[in-house]
Amino acid sequence: MATTTVPGVSRSRARTATGGRERALWREWARSLDRPLTSYYLILSTGVMLIALGLVMVLSSTMVNSITETGSAFSVFQRQLVSAMIGLPLMVIASQLPLWVFRMVGYPAMILSVALLLLTAFQGTEVNGAIRWLEIGGLLIQPSEPAKIAFALWGANTLARKEELKELTEWRHLLIPLLPGCGLLVLLVLLGSDLSTTLVLLLVFLGLLWVVGAPGRLFLGMFGLVLGLAGIVIAIEPFRMTRITAFLDPGADPTGSGFQSLHGLYALGTGGIFGVGIGASREKWGFLPFAESDFIFAIIGEEFGLIGTLLVLGLFGMLGYAGLRVAYRVKDSFSRLAAFAIVTWILGQAMINIAAVIGLVPVTGIPLPLVSYGGSALIPTMIALGVLLAIARQEPQAQKALAARGPSWVQRALSWLGLENIVASVQNRNGSASSKRTTAPRAPRKSQERGSKAGAKTTAKNNSGPVPAGDRPRRNRRR
Repeated sequence: MATTTVPGVSRSRARTATGGRERALWREWARSLDRPLTSYYLILSTGVMLIALGLVMVLSSTMVNSITETGSAFSVFQRQLVSAMIGLPLMVIASQLPLWVFRMVGYPAMILSVALLLLTAFQGTEVNGAIRWLEIGGLLIQPSEPAKIAFALWGANTLARKEELKELTEWRHLLIPLLPGCGLLVLLVLLGSDLSTTLVLLLVFLGLLWVVGAPGRLFLGMFGLVLGLAGIVIAIEPFRMTRITAFLDPGADPTGSGFQSLHGLYALGTGGIFGVGIGASREKWGFLPFAESDFIFAIIGEEFGLIGTLLVLGLFGMLGYAGLRVAYRVKDSFSRLAAFAIVTWILGQAMINIAAVIGLVPVTGIPLPLVSYGGSALIPTMIALGVLLAIARQEPQAQKALAARGPSWVQRALSWLGLENIVASVQNRNGSASSKRTTAPRAPRKSQERGSKAGAKTTAKNNSGPVPAGDRPRRNRRR
């Protein structure tokens, strides 16, 4: 018997089957995001991919200058690789540490950062017209970079303690000592003519106020203060005003103030959709200044095209999503504040760098986190990723999943060294201190002693068994 096939019905059935498969894949992907350690693995994978991309792009963008200066194409790349090799174990160790370590480290890290910035202001080394570097043991470091993570941890711990003590009901408790601490760092950083790091510190300050629930008028007032400070700093420095005019019209001085911006745009335009190929950049042949640091995003766009730039934006977006997910899911105040501060720092700095490259804001000289060349910036950022990973392990479902796996390698290493008792005593001491601050006041000492004596006498009289309900002493009768 012959059968008749209706074309419209067959197409609708095929469309229905395809839609069913797509919905099943979507549900499977959404279900994978609900796994206990999703945030942890998202942060880890995106961070590692950005670091690996940075190493590749530093090698590609510095080969020509390295051959010209040292005769080896790998001289600059080797320094960046060493920095990554130092930062990787520090990131792994930080990801396994308990959170009380970061709370305890915040204050000494802040003091050390202030001391190094003070030393830089008076004994710093001038590079490219700015005194931002400090030479220690033959190595040049930029103290303003570790100051970012120090301020994030210190500010989160300060506000968390005030929130635990229920002191954030007045505006002065929101700003003191957070505002003076941020102001001190900003002042010291500005002494080295580093406006870009100043903007990042102020972003972290505003982010902490936002998370802690500052009133709208206070937040807007601080936002206006930040904008006013930035305007004053730009107005008093002639080279910053030159950058503003170059931003407004880079073609007015194509060989001077607008040279870097124009060649960054040339690199992005040359790349097209798919790029010219890895290592085939033309702008790195002495045309684009600071191609390995401030404008490495332009080299990515030239060699990998629009696809490569969208990939970088997607990685930073995924890192921000995972960090905010962690901040939303954790229970304690310090974890929430520290996670949001670190995400604000990394994403804010990335947005400022990318916006400067594509011409949306003036050139600031700020590196792209985890990607640009510079060990002073890479190592603190990798440690911050480790802190974010440690906070991700404190999600309620993640704690249950990790507890089912047994003790971590850090706990096993401490047990091998015989230090687990010391760590437990410090944890108990911190826990008892916090419980004393958050619990209700104790009863008077005399009433406690009388109650304990009465309980002792009752126990002595009734050693043969439990005290009957009618014979139990009535305590606290005068209430």
